[in-house]
Amino acid sequence: MNSTKTKKSWGIILLLLTIVSILAFYPLPPQAPIQYYDRESGELKTEKVAAEKWLVWLYNNPVGEATLWTLVKRKFVSSIYGDMMDRPSSTKKIQPFIKEFSIDMNVFQKQEYSSFNDFFTRKINDNARPLDTTATITVSPADGKILAYADISNSDFIVKGYRFDIVSFLNNAELAKKYIDGSLVIIRLAPADYHRYHFPVSGNVSANTKIDGDYYSVNPLALRKMTEIFCLNKREFTIVSNPVFGDVVMAEVGATMVGSMVQTYSGDVVKKGDEKGYFKFGGSTVVLLFEKNKISIDADLLSNTLKGFETSVVQGERIGVSIIAL
Repeated sequence: MNSTKTKKSWGIILLLLTIVSILAFYPLPPQAPIQYYDRESGELKTEKVAAEKWLVWLYNNPVGEATLWTLVKRKFVSSIYGDMMDRPSSTKKIQPFIKEFSIDMNVFQKQEYSSFNDFFTRKINDNARPLDTTATITVSPADGKILAYADISNSDFIVKGYRFDIVSFLNNAELAKKYIDGSLVIIRLAPADYHRYHFPVSGNVSANTKIDGDYYSVNPLALRKMTEIFCLNKREFTIVSNPVFGDVVMAEVGATMVGSMVQTYSGDVVKKGDEKGYFKFGGSTVVLLFEKNKISIDADLLSNTLKGFETSVVQGERIGVSIIAL
């Protein structure tokens, strides 16, 4: 009798393992390429995605999704991987990464690194990113690809078809009221990008506010499946009070395998272009929120967003002008 039960139990286990194995290797649905406009040339380009097959599997396969929900989105997984990227042995990944993504290392201060994270958080040469110092101009806080929205209606904005709740994002209903009809800029940093972020305007800066959350990927391949990610992920924000642009929210959003966000600024007064901090390993996002009638975002950024495309920008590049200056 016991022998029969044991055989049945093993039979069920083997059946489940077979089903899981079949699902794990089930053909993945074809994915549309991630395309964006190169701002300098105006050309529509296709982005090369780091770990693309892994991302598609996580967000489009039943076993992958289970792995995502039970493990990958958890802080400890990103922390463990971040620690691995701090080890001297991780330097062997640097040169293949540079080659794969054609990174121009001439613009960076160092050429030798003690770990992959040391390379990942590399500092750029002075004047490598020309800064528009005009007081009525807002600049991009980071290298990356932008989505821009001129008007946030009804206290939420639409990102890739998803109505994004500002109250949830800021975790502060009272503060969110200031941005109900304001403007939004999202700068997505891919793993190959320069991963330090800078203040887009000058002014008095508030204390840093931290909001706990998960660690989903912010890559468009993930956003196609879970567009609410920005409200779920760990994030931090400060408010820069500027006489021309008002109170500008600058938020950093964590992502899968981002070991941490490190704020490097000090004091309560900052200048446009000053470094605010950096992301450790992984791609991530910087979000800017402006009050109503404070900024006119550049037309090309708005137009490309309306067409469903991001636009590539570099840190220090103009992205908008004060309404006062018009």
